[in-house]
Amino acid sequence: MDQNNQLEKPSLYDIVLKREWSYYTGAVLIVIFAMALCMVGSTWGVSGALGTWGSMFLGLFGIDTATVFNNNTSNYSFFANQASITDIGLLLGASIACLLAAQWKIRNIKHYKQALAAIIGGLLMGVGAKMAGGCNIGGLFSQLPQFSLAA
Repeated sequence: MDQNNQLEKPSLYDIVLKREWSYYTGAVLIVIFAMALCMVGSTWGVSGALGTWGSMFLGLFGIDTATVFNNNTSNYSFFANQASITDIGLLLGASIACLLAAQWKIRNIKHYKQALAAIIGGLLMGVGAKMAGGCNIGGLFSQLPQFSLAA
């Protein structure tokens, strides 16, 4: 048999990083990670750290935010704060998901208005999540491991 006619077996790199993953695979992985988070810690909270980060940022400019955000940032430790670690994990996970879906692309910003709109949109999402007392990400991942239909 001619070796040129044999189909080459794809490498692990090709399978994991070059081919798109199905939505089912992604859903199963999300449920597994959400269950693991509940087993080692507590429910997933994402928007709780936003107020702390915002007050620390405003504190750089000398603005006292303890009365606005009802928190004291003097004894804040990033690595001891579960919500902060979860937020970083969320950003890394989204980046990995883009890589696995073969959708990672670096694009040029055509106009400064695009960057400004993205920044304002992100800030408004954070403010809305803080005003609502939570976000839909926490609601989803807190209820998935409990097999709740609300998730």
